[in-house]
Amino acid sequence: MTKVLQVLSAARVWTLKDGTEHPTGFWAEEFVVPYTLFTDEGWDVTVATPGGKQPVVDQLSLGVKGGVLPHTAKKLRAELDRLSPVLEHPADLSKLDPDDFDVVFYSGGHGPMEDLAVDPVSGALLTKRLSSARPLALLCHARRRRWPRKTRTAAGPSRATG
Repeated sequence: MTKVLQVLSAARVWTLKDGTEHPTGFWAEEFVVPYTLFTDEGWDVTVATPGGKQPVVDQLSLGVKGGVLPHTAKKLRAELDRLSPVLEHPADLSKLDPDDFDVVFYSGGHGPMEDLAVDPVSGALLTKRLSSARPLALLCHARRRRWPRKTRTAAGPSRATG
């Protein structure tokens, strides 16, 4: 069976440059759709966050201001309710080995820019995964990592930005 590590932000606020805290979390659709696709294929999905903290959905991702139509928001809310047992008890990212998974997938939202972008465990996981040339996907804002100017991958040197 294919094993997936799906990484979510556990951030509840995004600290802006001026120090203002903006409510955030993971983007609903960017968790629900991939998780559902993976599990519908029969894949074993482990959801993890930094420190194993319970993630929260960014409320902006469930409303018109976030570009989500009411009928879509209603479906997403129903799916989030169905998946609440998964979200209530995520694995601790620091206790997992990315080599135990066939795929590592980072869901997006603004939250990753607060915690995952600077989390040393996440950084080490991403660096290890990139150098292995094994499947890694970072959706939307999840790719906003503070990377070194040059990164060496299994395929050779490459420029990484973000």
